Order: sequence, then C-alpha cells, then structure tokens
Amino acid sequence: MANAALAVLETALRHRKLDRTLTTALPPLERADPAALIPFDIAALDLVLRGGLPRGQLSEIAGFSSSGRTTLLLRLLGATTRADEIAAFVDTCDRFDVASAHAAGIDFERVLWIRGESFVDRAIKALNLVLQSGGFAMVAIDLADVPPRELKSLPFTTWLRLQRVIEGSDTACVLIVREPLARSAGGLTVMCTGQSIWDDVTPQARLTGLATAIRVVSPRRHVVGEAAVTALAIDESTNLRIDGFPNRMEIDDRLATSSSIRQIVNS
Repeated sequence: MANAALAVLETALRHRKLDRTLTTALPPLERADPAALIPFDIAALDLVLRGGLPRGQLSEIAGFSSSGRTTLLLRLLGATTRADEIAAFVDTCDRFDVASAHAAGIDFERVLWIRGESFVDRAIKALNLVLQSGGFAMVAIDLADVPPRELKSLPFTTWLRLQRVIEGSDTACVLIVREPLARSAGGLTVMCTGQSIWDDVTPQARLTGLATAIRVVSPRRHVVGEAAVTALAIDESTNLRIDGFPNRMEIDDRLATSSSIRQIVNS
C-alpha cells in the first residue's frame, strides 16, 4: 500500500516537473547525451564535467577577482556561439570587455548583450524575461561585482522561480558570482582560484598569464573533480606592466584561455 502511494506521489511530481526534489528516491540524472550539455571547449574541464554544464538547470561559476571566472565565462560563450547557438549575457555592472570576448572567439552576432547600471533587481528581471522568451542555449548573468548585502536581500524564491522557467528546456542558466550563491538540484558549481603569472626577468614586471585551479561541486556528487588550466595574456609581446592596469585584481578580464595543462578527476 505504501509503495503504491509513493508511486502515485512520484507520478504527480513528475507531471508538475517537481520530481527532481526527490534527490534520494529518484534515479540519478542522465548525463550521457552530449546534446543535453553546454561544453567549455576546455578538455580538462569538460572531462571533469562529463561533457559540460547541464541544460535546463541553474549552475554557477564562483570565484574572486583574478580567479579566472571571467575567462571561463568567455570560453563558454565562445563555445556556444561557435556551435551556431544563441547566447545571452546580462552584464549587471557593465564590465563586459569586448576585446577579451573577441580573443575568446565569441560570435557577436549570436550574443544578446544586456548592459546594466548596477541595479541587481533590474538585472534579475531582465534575466527572467530572456529565459521566458526561450530560444537561447545559454544565458549568463554577472553578479560578481554586486555587493553581497544586495544579493542576500533577494528572496530565496528568486532562484527557484528561475529554475522553474528553464526546467525541461534546452537553456542552461549560469550565475557568475564571488561565492557559491544558488544552483538547482541538477546544476553544478564551478569554483575557481587563480594565481597570476608574472615575468620578473625584465626590470619591468610583465603579466604573462593566469593559472586557474577549478573544482566542480555537484549537490548529488555525480560530478566531483578538479582541473587546472592556464590562461595566457592576449598579446605577450606587449609590455604589460603592473602599473599599467587600473586595478591589478581585474586582470582576468584581459586574458584569453589557452589549452589546458593537466587534469585531476576524483572518483
């Protein structure tokens, strides 16, 4: 009798697209279909992710300034547009760097760029409208420079509503944040920590790249692993001095990712 009641409950939840809340009773999410994933086109990272970020889920890329989070976002946008798909980016604080985006191979004709003025509530509304419109393979919003107090003031249901909009769709929603903020039951958190690489041989120190350590965290632990990638300066022949940047903590916006160096996958 109990088994029959449980079966009826699970059927009702699936009908209303709430079945993924039964994280222990239901079978694991299937990640074997490449079409259900958005890859980064970074071999080591995509291996850890088992193909990429899941469509129809809310995921996040977390890391402090100069951690490589912006580089990963640009690579994700580039991979999406090169696959002849449409992407959207909600630039909450108007920090998107076109030169870096071009170096990452982004097709601007396939990107909807929504520029903001640091109003997080308007940015969330814009994100919601874009997700509801459909037709986008990947939609990202940059919340990394939004004060933590403003993010914490948002209702928790904000992220639940966003997940309900994209659930069952072909759209992957990605949050760019300083620290892990929100993800859906089937979403992933990509945590970044970076180390700037400087050429100290010459009298004038020059930035040559950024070494980024990446850790992937899944609430169901279907994907748990680490990868290490290196981002090289766009033009190494240019003398990029430390005092040539208005803020050394924003250097990651001027980098373009090279091929991955090594990978570590934890079973």
